[in-house]
Amino acid sequence: QVQVVESGGGLVQPGGSLRLSCAASGRIFSINTMSWYRQVPGKQRELVAAVTRDGDTNYADSVKGRFIISRDSAKNTIDLQMNSLKPEDTAVYYCYADVHCSGSTCGWAGYWGQGTQVTVSS
Repeated sequence: QVQVVESGGGLVQPGGSLRLSCAASGRIFSINTMSWYRQVPGKQRELVAAVTRDGDTNYADSVKGRFIISRDSAKNTIDLQMNSLKPEDTAVYYCYADVHCSGSTCGWAGYWGQGTQVTVSS
């Protein structure tokens, strides 16, 4: 069993900052890529930022230069520092982890967190 839990969402004014955190726990042998996605009602979930276990990062064009993803592989956690927030950043943000669980019958699988709401509004 693997759990992925996000925290840190909330309400912030345009131009403000917010930091999201995500922790993966449970029967984990290894984690490959960890990512942040976001979704607004009526739209598909979109990739915001991702970081591999080697530390390579990837960002959506809409957040480049404003968001920073970081990872602590020893703790199986990632953070998303969001700066210069805009109303269009309002969404539910989800953490995703590509995990190889520990156990004789385990393999690779993707796990989602429950999501955390980010609202950017004055």
